[in-house]
Amino acid sequence: MAKQYGYARVSTADQNLEAQIQSLKEAGVVRVFNDKATGKNIKREGLQDLLSILEAGDTLVITKLDRIARNVKEGIQLIDELAEKGIKLHVLNMGLFNGSATSKLLRNILLSVAEWEREMILERQREGIAVAKAFGKYKGKPKKYTDKNKSMNQALEWFANRATNGKTVKEICEITKVSRASLYNIAKEKGIL
Repeated sequence: MAKQYGYARVSTADQNLEAQIQSLKEAGVVRVFNDKATGKNIKREGLQDLLSILEAGDTLVITKLDRIARNVKEGIQLIDELAEKGIKLHVLNMGLFNGSATSKLLRNILLSVAEWEREMILERQREGIAVAKAFGKYKGKPKKYTDKNKSMNQALEWFANRATNGKTVKEICEITKVSRASLYNIAKEKGIL
């Protein structure tokens, strides 16, 4: 029996999915999958989980086309693959994409606009960073691990003495909850490596 599944996406963890989820539920979907991730590629956990259960006759419902992709090439490829498998795509603010010449044209235009919009956001961000740097106001992303971080300090101590304490790097990282990459980077900065 054919089912309707919904997909919602926002770009960052601090954005809210509720409005999209509410709209999808009002459209009658049986389950909503979601991601809090950029739309630049389709390798997103929630989307991949959804794609793995869709079957011929099912309908994928999204609020806007840019929720599924902000990349023309991958967006077109994904939508074409859905059509080939007999899966319908319903975009709430556009209607049903049925594979007709008109729906393909709309798909291409909307995905192009979504990709352009993403590039404009990134361009404005880079310009803002350049201006802030010129005025000495941009410090970059704050460091997660400072000299006062107890977990990192413990990890560094064990790392420096791992020949005598018998702890592996994997064990140190698991116990202190410090990532391997961060441990190596900071150990290198401090001359421990």
